[in-house]
Amino acid sequence: MENNRNYFVAILLSVLVLVAWQFLYVSPKIDRERVAAEALQAQQAAQAPATNNTTTPDGVSGSAPGGDVAIPGSTTQAAGMTREETVAQTGRITIDTPSLAGSINLSGARIDDLLLKEYRQTIDPTSPNITLFSPAAMADGYFAEVGFIAEAQSGPAPGPNTVWSAAAGQTLTPTTPVTLTYDNGEGLVFTRVISVDEHYLFSFEDTIANSGDAAASVAGYGRVTRFFKPQTQGIYVLHEGLIGVVGEEGLQEIDYSDVEDTPVIAHAKATAGWMGITDKYWAAALIPPQGAGFETRFAHFTDGRARYQSDFKTDTMAIAPGGSVTSKTLVFAGAKEVPVIAEYQEQNNILNFDLMIDWGWFYFLTKPMFWLIDYLYKMFGNFGVSILVTTVIVKLIFFPLANKSYVSMANMKKVQPKLEELKAKHGDDKMALQQGMMELYKKEKINPVAGCWPVLLQIPVFFSLYKVLYITIEMRHAPFFGWIKDLSAPDPTSLFNLFGLLPYDVPSFLLIGVWPLIMGITMFIQMRMNPTPPDPTQAMIFTWMPVVFTFMLATFPAGLVIYWAWNNTLSVLQQGVIMKRQGAKIELWDNLMALFKPKAKKT
Repeated sequence: MENNRNYFVAILLSVLVLVAWQFLYVSPKIDRERVAAEALQAQQAAQAPATNNTTTPDGVSGSAPGGDVAIPGSTTQAAGMTREETVAQTGRITIDTPSLAGSINLSGARIDDLLLKEYRQTIDPTSPNITLFSPAAMADGYFAEVGFIAEAQSGPAPGPNTVWSAAAGQTLTPTTPVTLTYDNGEGLVFTRVISVDEHYLFSFEDTIANSGDAAASVAGYGRVTRFFKPQTQGIYVLHEGLIGVVGEEGLQEIDYSDVEDTPVIAHAKATAGWMGITDKYWAAALIPPQGAGFETRFAHFTDGRARYQSDFKTDTMAIAPGGSVTSKTLVFAGAKEVPVIAEYQEQNNILNFDLMIDWGWFYFLTKPMFWLIDYLYKMFGNFGVSILVTTVIVKLIFFPLANKSYVSMANMKKVQPKLEELKAKHGDDKMALQQGMMELYKKEKINPVAGCWPVLLQIPVFFSLYKVLYITIEMRHAPFFGWIKDLSAPDPTSLFNLFGLLPYDVPSFLLIGVWPLIMGITMFIQMRMNPTPPDPTQAMIFTWMPVVFTFMLATFPAGLVIYWAWNNTLSVLQQGVIMKRQGAKIELWDNLMALFKPKAKKT
């Protein structure tokens, strides 16, 4: 019995740690991030000018440590200019697809102006679209670029400052690729065909023709560069920062702080993989020519303007006189939609491209949970309803084990009179009482902690659902019914302003909304369906656990709280039916009334 008591104390302490972490760290952090996000949105809306006018070189990885090739980059910030004015400074090709709007900068053939048509900053349908890429001259500069490095005897190669030639009036659409050309004047002609699909994948197909008399040597490079450090969630269930899969080295998740501490993180040569920068819902990634050798680097440069960069450099390609070579680089820039990412991985044979979505160590639970919810969503048209149906399916899967637990609890009810006799017999002799209880449990084949199993069984499912709600863009801004407009956000109501009736806002740690209260009530009822633990410590834990969970889950996604409340309701119904079949009295009402009865004083 002592072990059981220690077990419950450990659970309580774990829960208290989570609550303290939620109130003292997560909630204040959420408030700070909300303020920062609002400030950033205001800055973007006003198209705030940048603050210095420094032109700096942009590094692109070389072939060996210490052998970096510095490529002059166009990173000058524009003072006092709006986004529209900055974009208008250079020649451009318009991008217009069902998912994307923006333009390609002919200087460097750089994708640096990109909006996501299908996603907005808030649930308000009139709010601005999500801006993914912005020109380097902006304070929030962020772009993807593919170029070349040539050996000196081969003449110049198109890099960041190269102005490509293009026919006037071209627009890049899923059905109309665009063609760019560059002649280096020394025998090399570069022809680039850029295409895009209806989602977020660009293809850069480059042909280099050598019309000179000598062989030429050219290497390709690609980079995703960001000139600002975004506000990140900063919690263990989600990676935001530099990311990639590098051959046999596998997944690389590098926080912004990692490359600030170690400015260049280089990797050995690989022939498969990808690299980029990821946010919670959006990402930009480069897929070098697969099968050919390339080196990968994740870096933070502080020369001039600070910037974060994921890049690659291919092996040198030799081009004989009169010959040509062709290479193909893919660029992903958009929303991390699960089926789209999976399709890209399969169609283009991209190594572990699905790891761009942070499924975590328990991906074997998280991914099936997503596919089930997404499948049900396609049937019912509401993610909230699909979560409710998923809960029923999970209950059916775990029914045999839960059924055993509830049968054991029903049997516990039957031996309550014998437990009372043992208490009267042994009085204050706790050791003898515990030994007598253990013998009774063994004789009646009862597990005294069986009542915890239904709760413990929920933990893996709870975590995987939490992960799905938190990381997948499909859940972003997904409504339920009534006041729940976003299942991935906490219930916006609060008991402490009477659910909006009083005209003031409350701090995030006091946002105890309707659904958290429903969850707490259903959990309380479920706990009161069980026999009251004879140990005072256990009894205290059972009494206060619903209150603790109510506060703890109040700041969690509403979809998760709805799942827990619905699961509790189904558990109460299931337990009631089993108890009735076992002939055990359902003492819910008696247990509730006992809370208000004064305890008899010991004489």
